[in-house]
This record gives sequence, C-alpha cells and structure tokens, in this order.
Amino acid sequence: MNLVAPPEHPFAQFVRILGKGKRGARSMSREEAREAMGLLLDGKVEDTQLGAFLMLLRHKEESAEELAGFTEALRERLQAPPIAVDLDWPSYAGKKRHLPWFLLAIKALAASGLRIHLHGGGAHTAGRLFSEQLLEVLEIPLCHSWAEVASALDQQHLAFTPLGAWAPQLQRMIDLRNTLGLRSPIHSLARILNPLGARCVMQSIFHPGYQAVHREASQLLGDTAIVVKGEGGEIEVNPDGQCHLYGTANGENWDEEWPALSALRHVKPEQLDPTHLLAFWKGEVEDAYGRLAVLSTIALGLRALGEPRESALARAETIWNARAQSAD
Repeated sequence: MNLVAPPEHPFAQFVRILGKGKRGARSMSREEAREAMGLLLDGKVEDTQLGAFLMLLRHKEESAEELAGFTEALRERLQAPPIAVDLDWPSYAGKKRHLPWFLLAIKALAASGLRIHLHGGGAHTAGRLFSEQLLEVLEIPLCHSWAEVASALDQQHLAFTPLGAWAPQLQRMIDLRNTLGLRSPIHSLARILNPLGARCVMQSIFHPGYQAVHREASQLLGDTAIVVKGEGGEIEVNPDGQCHLYGTANGENWDEEWPALSALRHVKPEQLDPTHLLAFWKGEVEDAYGRLAVLSTIALGLRALGEPRESALARAETIWNARAQSAD
C-alpha cells in the first residue's frame, strides 16, 4: 500500500490532453506535440501510455499543428546529412485493387534524371501488395543507411529506405497495427516527414477531407507538397476518376482538379501479378489501365516540381518512351 502518492509520469499530461472527456479533451499545440513525440522517440514512454496515446489521437484525428510538431521532433533527432532529393515519395498503404503502377512511374522519372527517395513501413496489413515486396523484381535499390541512399541516388537517381532504418521508433508504432486492431496515426505522419528535405514531398491521404490538413501541416513546416487521394492510398493517379491536387509552395496554397483520363471505368484484375509490372516495363505486354495510370502519375511528379498539367502529361509520354529504349 502506497502511503505517499507517486509522482506523475512526464508523458501522462499528453494522454490527459487527448482523453479528458468530451468537454475536457482538446488537440495539442504544435509545441506540445513536439515535446510528446520527443519523449516517444527517446524511449521515455511506457507501453500502456503509447497505446493509449495512439488510439486517442486516432479517434480524435490529428490536427495540422500536431503533425507539424511531431515532424519537427523527428527531424531534430534525425540529423540526416545533406543529400539532394527532388521528390520524397512515401509508400505506406500497399495496393489491393490494382497493381502498384506508381513504381513504374517512379522508375521512369528516375531514368529521366529526377532524384527520388522512396520509403515505406513494411507489410503491415494482410491482403495487400507492398512496395518492399517488389524492390528486387523492379531493381529498385534497397538502402539501410544515408550513405547507401546518397550512392544509389547518384548512380540510379532512386533509393528506397525502410522506415525502420532511420526511424525505428516509428516503425515499432506502425507494427502495433495488429496488436491494437487499427492503424495508428503514424501511418499518416510518415507521409509528411520528408526526412531529406526534398524539393517536393508527395503525399496520398485516402480519407476525404484530411488531405487539406496534411497540406496545412506541410505549409507550417515550410515544405513544398502535393497531397492527393491516390489509388488504394498510394501516390498514384486513378485514370478512371477525377483527381484533386492540394498543393502548397512558398507558403501559398493552391488547388487543381484533374479530370478522368478514361470515359469508362476499367475492370480491376482478378489477381495482382507482380511479373505483369515487369513485363509491361519491358514492353512485352499491354495494359490499358496501367498505361494511363503510369502516364498520369509521371505527370503528377512533374506537376509537383512546377510543370503545368498539360505539358506534364505531354512530357510524361516522352519520358515513358525514353524508358522503353533502355528496357531489357
């Protein structure tokens, strides 16, 4: 029996902020979020507090200020070396309806000279096809250190890093998905981190209305960003539907509506065969949906760096055809 009340844990205040009932709970300020994430990253939080914090945050939904504060805490601790990157390309959702055509768009953009940092959090959900599972097939360099990233970008203009290689604490939180029964807010946070300070960070946010929150967070961080509702949660334009672009650059927000490229919706494949991607890359097979998805996603990457939509779509054809000349 305790006769003297123990001191409150330093992290308890942040659980209380989020969980103090309907009237008492509130969002954290940017500074509070930075401090809370700092304690999480430094391993100064109990597991019970971590689970409660993640699920309360998930229930409330993160604010732009919280996302910005979390990101600042990580960037302070990363101390990543200066590595030139054009596009930061998070890949954390996995695909289940269509193949990950965006990976071919990335390869084509890299072949055109753009330096792209691709990163993901592993196969956390059953029934989905994740980028990590296709790296070897598509010959995308897998890197486990910033030195390896720098080398891969210099040689191939493309590098993939697992989140666990540069933010193992965040990877652990993502891996709690099957313990907690829900994806944690870290799945969303990972999309905004832009660890190497790329010229533009690409983001796909699936839930409607939340794209603008991510754009606001990137604006608070001073980043250039494009946020879309990509196909299956990945940064991939669905050519069968409209695509709204939420952009921010130089502290100013902009919006753009891209119309569907196909008048009729394509039938989704019965199964996802990764070898079909490679065959399409090599020009051995045709795929009407895949071609439109690849071209429009290449155009999205060009638009992220300031090129207008029409010229980006036209140049996407050129970039794709140039890829074909060197394909095996």
